[in-house]
Amino acid sequence: MTAVVAVAAFLAGALLSLTASWLLVSRLERIGERLGLSGALLGVVAALAADSPEITSAVTAMASGERRLGAGVVIGSNVFNLAALLGLAAVVAGRIGLHRKVVLLGGTVAVWVAAVCLLVTLGLLPPAAGCPLGLAAVAAYLAALGIPGRRRARLALPRWWAAWLESAVTEEEEELHAAPLPAPRRRSDVAIAIGAVVVVVAASATMERAASVLGSRFAIPQIVVGGLVLAAVTSLPNAVAAVYLARRGRAAASFSTALNSNALNVVAGLLLPAALIGLGRPSGQTALTAVWYLGLTVAALSIAYRDRGLSRPAGVLIIVAYLAFAASVLGLAYDGPPVMGAAIVAGLVVTAVFGVHLATGSLRQLAADRRVAGPTRSAATGLPVARLGTVCTTEDVRALEDE
Repeated sequence: MTAVVAVAAFLAGALLSLTASWLLVSRLERIGERLGLSGALLGVVAALAADSPEITSAVTAMASGERRLGAGVVIGSNVFNLAALLGLAAVVAGRIGLHRKVVLLGGTVAVWVAAVCLLVTLGLLPPAAGCPLGLAAVAAYLAALGIPGRRRARLALPRWWAAWLESAVTEEEEELHAAPLPAPRRRSDVAIAIGAVVVVVAASATMERAASVLGSRFAIPQIVVGGLVLAAVTSLPNAVAAVYLARRGRAAASFSTALNSNALNVVAGLLLPAALIGLGRPSGQTALTAVWYLGLTVAALSIAYRDRGLSRPAGVLIIVAYLAFAASVLGLAYDGPPVMGAAIVAGLVVTAVFGVHLATGSLRQLAADRRVAGPTRSAATGLPVARLGTVCTTEDVRALEDE
C-alpha cells in the first residue's frame, strides 16, 4: 500500500467509521427505548455504540500483533475522552452540576477499571486475571442501573447500602432525564443497526491498517499513532456529543457518558483481547499512558465530588492536563528514556496544580461554611448556638428573646 493510498484509506475509513457509529448510536437508543431500558442504561448503550471505532481499531491492531498500538488506542482515547467529555463540556457549559452520589457511584467503577488497566499494562497483573476484575465491576454497575427499584431493595445488601444505592441511581436518572430523548422507533432500526456495525468494523479495521502503514513508512512510533492519532480520531463522536449536550444545558449527561465509555473501552478493547491473545512485554510508553489515564480520572472525580460538579476553570485544567499528556507521549516516543524524567516532572507539575486547585477550593468552601454558620456560642448564655435543623434549648430561646 503506497502512502497516497494509505492516506486516502485512512480518511475514508475515519469518515465512514464516525458516520456509521453515530448512526449506530441513534438506532440502538431507539431500540433500547422500545425495550424499556432506563435512561442510565440507554446511556451505557450509547457509550458502547460510540466506542465501536476505538474498540474495533484496538482489537484489529492487537490481533495483527501490534499490541502496543492497540493498547495505545484504548488508553489514549480514554484520556482524550476525559478532556473532551468533561473538560471541553465544562468550558462550553460554564459548569456541569452533579450529585455527589452519582460521582461516587460511577467514579468507583471508573477508578477500579483504570487501576486494573494500569496493573495489567505494568505486568503486575496477568490479563487473564485483570479481565474478570474489570468485567465484574462493569457487570455490577450495569446490574445496579438495570434492576428495578423494588427488586434492588430485595438484594442481600445492608439496608443503608441498598438505600444509598437506590438514591444514587435515582439521582443519575434525574441528571440524564434532561438529555435528548431518542426519536420514535422504526421498523428499519434493527436492520440499520446491523448494517452500521458491519460498516464500523470494516472502516475501523481499514483505518487502523492505513495508520499502521503510514506509521511504518514515516517512522512514527506506535504509541503516537495509537495513543494520540487514532485515539483522538476514533473518539470524535463522543467529543461532538459532549459539545452538543453542553450547548443545550445538558452537560451532566456527558459525565456518565465519559465514565461509561472509558470503562467499556478498557474491558472490551484491552482486557478481553489481552486475556485471549496476550499483551506482550510491558512497555514504558504504554505504562506512562495508563498512569496519566488513572491520575487524570482520580483528579477530575475529586474536583467533581468536592464542588458537586465541574466549573469552567476545572475544565480548562483538565484540557491543559491532556496537552501535557500529549507532550509527554511525544517526547518519550521520539527521544526515548532520556525524556522519561521530563515526562515524570510534567506529571508531577500537573498533579501539584490539581492539588493546589483542590486545596484552595476546599479552604474557600470551609470559610464560606463558617460565614453561613455564624457564631458558635450565644453571647448571652455562652451556650452553643442552635444550628439549622437542630433542636433549640430553652436557654437559647430565652437568649434570642432578650436580644
